[in-house]
Amino acid sequence: QVQLVESGGGLVQPGGSLRLSCAGSGRIDSIFVMGWYRQAVGEQRDMVATISREGTTIYADSVKGRFTISRDAARNTVNLQMNSLTPEDTAVYYCYANRPWRTLRDAYWGQGTEVTVSS
Repeated sequence: QVQLVESGGGLVQPGGSLRLSCAGSGRIDSIFVMGWYRQAVGEQRDMVATISREGTTIYADSVKGRFTISRDAARNTVNLQMNSLTPEDTAVYYCYANRPWRTLRDAYWGQGTEVTVSS
């Protein structure tokens, strides 16, 4: 089993910044792709950003240029630096980990951390 624990969510004003962190433990190793998804109320869960073992990153178009994902492969941690936040970024953010050849159905998820962008 793999356990993922997120931290760093909260309330921030539009234009502000937040940093999310996720620590993986259990049967996780550096081969896993790690990243972040988010789910707003009434919406589906969508990919925000992912990072491979080699450091290859993928971002959703809506966050490009504002969010930066980083990873410490040795510690199985992944971070998401979020800048220039807008109310549209309000959602529950979930840490994600999966073997590269597995489908989303096989992924491991954290419990979620809430991000609210509001004045």
